[in-house]
Amino acid sequence: MLPFRPARASAVALLAVLLGALLPAGTAQAADRTVQGGRLDWGIKSSFQRYVTGPIAHGSWRLTSGAATVGGSQFRFHSATGTYDPATGSFTSRFSGGVHFLGHRKADGSHELDLALSRPTVRISGGQGTLFADMVSRARSTGRVTTSSQVPFASLNLSGISMKGGAGPIELRTVPATLTSQGATAFAGYYTAGTPLDPISLRVDLAPARTKPSARPSAPSTPPAAKAGALQDAAVDWGVRRTFREYVTGPVAQGRWTLTDGAQDGGALFRFPRGKGSYDAGRGTLSASFAGSVRFTGDGLDLRLSKVRATVSAGRGTLTADVARGGKTLAAVPLVTFAAPRLVPKKGLAAVSEAPATLTAQGAAAFGGMYAAGTVMDPVSLAVTVDRAARLPALPDLGSEAAPSPRQTTTAPATASRPAAAAASSDTSSPTGTYLAVGAGALAAAAIALYAVRRRRTAQH
Repeated sequence: MLPFRPARASAVALLAVLLGALLPAGTAQAADRTVQGGRLDWGIKSSFQRYVTGPIAHGSWRLTSGAATVGGSQFRFHSATGTYDPATGSFTSRFSGGVHFLGHRKADGSHELDLALSRPTVRISGGQGTLFADMVSRARSTGRVTTSSQVPFASLNLSGISMKGGAGPIELRTVPATLTSQGATAFAGYYTAGTPLDPISLRVDLAPARTKPSARPSAPSTPPAAKAGALQDAAVDWGVRRTFREYVTGPVAQGRWTLTDGAQDGGALFRFPRGKGSYDAGRGTLSASFAGSVRFTGDGLDLRLSKVRATVSAGRGTLTADVARGGKTLAAVPLVTFAAPRLVPKKGLAAVSEAPATLTAQGAAAFGGMYAAGTVMDPVSLAVTVDRAARLPALPDLGSEAAPSPRQTTTAPATASRPAAAAASSDTSSPTGTYLAVGAGALAAAAIALYAVRRRRTAQH
């Protein structure tokens, strides 16, 4: 059993404030900005996680729709969309991903504790903040399952924070959250209204100011019909195994992973793109190779996966790769098998989404015996386009990463023309002590509070 990374030692979030561009007197306020990419890190309630997986509930949790893990007890929700008004500080950001908790298994296979939270949304207006979420929960008292959309789940303590005047990334760090009465109901009665929840942290990017849209490119002069139904592009998404990634970056291996040759990092998974090969839509068969490699390194660990290939036949898929470990390379190792019963194109796209995957005997040997054959690995997602107009599903968008900085503070001289800034504040009621809000621009005249960041790259169960 691989060790699970413990919670972060740091109980205090350091702050970084990047003020918006300095506006000369008389300049009009900027128009509303569009939120475009970013993530929300939130543990919901760490003690609830421990209860679910502990000796009483004997349960578990799983991540859905591309959600990831970060640190020891936080879930990472991705692909932020929304709006921000620098003049008023109003802010709305919706995130993708979810987590499903199960516990207290009954004789019929169902669970007394069955709760899922997904699509969290943060809304801030007039100095008030609320976190909304889609909820599916089984009531403790009656067993009734309730599905609710965008429940006002938690109130956010924004005391001392101004959201006005931002021009770059918007960042909130360890903002205290409290369960609302509606949230208590949606939480199936496990906690009462007013219960402190885990604090939230988020960072989202803003799209460039609106410009006149350019004309859409004209369609290619050569008709695509000549290759209709043939494989145009393909990608496979796979995270290997969540606990393996957490082991790599955790206190034992103290390692990292490196992506090369075009592989992409989706937070909870790796994308191997530019698929080439053959696909038969009528039979639902595929044989394709993909670009990209991922290398895991750490104390006593050096494992590289490359030349990824996927085959599908008779509703079953196999993912193979070259595996380099211990100075030796094993070619075309069948790592996992997965279900692919309906690889049929719709609007030019054939896809298998989050198919459960199982480690093969060859895969177990390639991993040096870390896992036994039959171990459940991260699910596999596979997409194939057969039409030039079709597009592959987008990767989770985690937004830009804050640059690591020395643990020090640098402040520019005060300027009367500087717009109102997001400010740091401490709150003794916060579980983590301090928190921040950032409306970020990137000019030299802005005030900057630098902070240290160590990225924890952990992801999907």
